[in-house]
Amino acid sequence: MARALTGERLEKELERLDGMLEFERQYSWASCICGIDEAGRGPLAGPVVAGAVILPKDCKILYLNDSKKLSEKRREELFLEIQEKAVACSVGIVGPDRIDEINILQATYEAMRQAVGKLAVEPQVLLNDAVEIPGLTMKQVKIIHGDAKSLSIAAASVMAKVTRDHMMIEYDKIFPEYGFAKHKGYGTAVHIQALKDHGPCPIHRRTFIGKFVEEKQLDE
Repeated sequence: MARALTGERLEKELERLDGMLEFERQYSWASCICGIDEAGRGPLAGPVVAGAVILPKDCKILYLNDSKKLSEKRREELFLEIQEKAVACSVGIVGPDRIDEINILQATYEAMRQAVGKLAVEPQVLLNDAVEIPGLTMKQVKIIHGDAKSLSIAAASVMAKVTRDHMMIEYDKIFPEYGFAKHKGYGTAVHIQALKDHGPCPIHRRTFIGKFVEEKQLDE
């Protein structure tokens, strides 16, 4: 647990977190700075989910980092702590049909706009992980590998990842033959074999799976 950190280990962790507030401090003139990130651009199935998080000024949440660097247990703990401590947080969700309709990049932007639009307060600055979101008027700062450099973006990455994982676990109950609870829709060998054996289900992205299934299966 986070409370077990003491002494030198705690000091190092606080120093790491302080370094992840560099971008937030660059825009300290803004009363609300929002981190934006997504989860689910690459999978063969399920939605793309965007997270938007506004943290209090100089907020430090122990262990918070890029969600990909965290264990599932740690992400779940941080997911709850972020919601408890954030000034505002939200998620945007765009499903597989829409992804197929407009492509994954545009669907990602749509999910991000949804997440920003659902915030209880309007941010003045968006810190984005590697993208600039069309259709938004507030200042945007594009940060490459932002989920490892900005605490706000890291928080957004956890919100997006955990929300999407929860959805895929629920989908696994509906479509148990694909193993969604384990691989979350990514193109693992087990998933691809299940796709070949059973054909696509309603949450598969038709534009992603053409090389794994026969054309007639895509139309079913």
